[in-house]
Amino acid sequence: MIGEIDIFGVFVPAVLVLMLIAYLVNLAIRTVLARVGFYRFVWHRSIFDLGIYVLVLGLVVVVSHRLIT
Repeated sequence: MIGEIDIFGVFVPAVLVLMLIAYLVNLAIRTVLARVGFYRFVWHRSIFDLGIYVLVLGLVVVVSHRLIT
């Protein structure tokens, strides 16, 4: 994995870009779960959302690593 990404002359850490992608995917997942009514079965929504974000971030990192190599 490369350490930095050049966006219009500004070097941004690759992890920051991956975190942004994971956040957008997480936002879509949270919206779907809220519309379905899944959060009625969740004890602590904030902790659950954090767990989903960590899982999505790990998935995004693994996928990006496999695409680069």
